[in-house]
Amino acid sequence: MRREFFKLIAPLFLITPAFSQTPDSLIYAEGNIISAETKEPVTARITYQSVPYGNKVGVLNNNTYSFPMFEMEKYSIMVEAPGYQMAKYLLDPAEAKGENKLVRNIELTKGSHVTGQRVAVGNVIRLDNLIFQVGRTKIGPESYEELNTVAKMMQDNSDMVIQLEGHTDYQGDAKENNKLSQGRVDAVKSYLVYKGIQKNRIKTKAFGGTQPLSREDTPEAHRMNRRVELRILEN
Repeated sequence: MRREFFKLIAPLFLITPAFSQTPDSLIYAEGNIISAETKEPVTARITYQSVPYGNKVGVLNNNTYSFPMFEMEKYSIMVEAPGYQMAKYLLDPAEAKGENKLVRNIELTKGSHVTGQRVAVGNVIRLDNLIFQVGRTKIGPESYEELNTVAKMMQDNSDMVIQLEGHTDYQGDAKENNKLSQGRVDAVKSYLVYKGIQKNRIKTKAFGGTQPLSREDTPEAHRMNRRVELRILEN
């Protein structure tokens, strides 16, 4: 009798795997890497990581990319190729609008440094020669050449609107890091305005230490994380 009872109720019990997200519910980010000038494929180093904590990371070397966006997290994607400016985008799974794919093709612009040529909207340029005193917002004289080049680029492209994005490393107090990164982009904006660029063409955003390029606990990694990036909003 007991055996018959269990035969009757067994179909009522289902074992559900303890996964937080099934494959059918995953959204995949994918796209092609192409030259903005020729529209031909470009093989690049593609680095992606979830934000703000960067606990999910990956590196690809190809002219296309595809990766799953777990837990509906946003992902930062950085694309680098020899002879081209670095491009950086933020991918938001909400942009998929109910589909299981978020397609974003990325165009790379010729040139490894800030130049006066036309730059594609969405591109991010890291200001590698922008130097600040440790823990301060004062711009060092060795930074003037690169900032003068940025000013010239904006003068040559009168419709260009940029966003200056400030980053610190992730050490120390989060509020102080955010304040420091805001102070640094404000200082860069003031310099560009001094050079004749209208205020309304320069937006600023502070990230503090929430978007590190590396999670390695080394002086080199921390130095790389302390940066200002220039994002093209309009052009």
